[in-house]
Amino acid sequence: QLVESGGGLVQSGDSLTLSCVVSGFFDSYGMAWFRQAPGKEREFASGISWDGTRTYYADSVRGRFTISRDNAKNTVYLQMNSLKPEDAAVYYCAAVAGRLNPGPSSSLYDYWGQGTQVTVSS
Repeated sequence: QLVESGGGLVQSGDSLTLSCVVSGFFDSYGMAWFRQAPGKEREFASGISWDGTRTYYADSVRGRFTISRDNAKNTVYLQMNSLKPEDAAVYYCAAVAGRLNPGPSSSLYDYWGQGTQVTVSS
């Protein structure tokens, strides 16, 4: 089970940190954050390898977002800085088994959270 939290309403330029707590598994899973805006397809935002040594970012968020994980807490985070109105979306946490790298294809992932809403006002 994956449970996201930390979403909310912020102004453009503000920061927000999302958390995803995982139950039942974590250490050997790559983790990722996807997002889906109204009327758009779900898109990859960021990923982190099972051991935390490799991180991946979409071009649209690179330099503003930072993904991290705490294996002792079974939690993955997404620190989002300099938020823009186009970052507004439902953000989903996802997990991929087998120590695979967390790539941008949503079909790669085995488990998904329910999502947390991020709204950015201009």
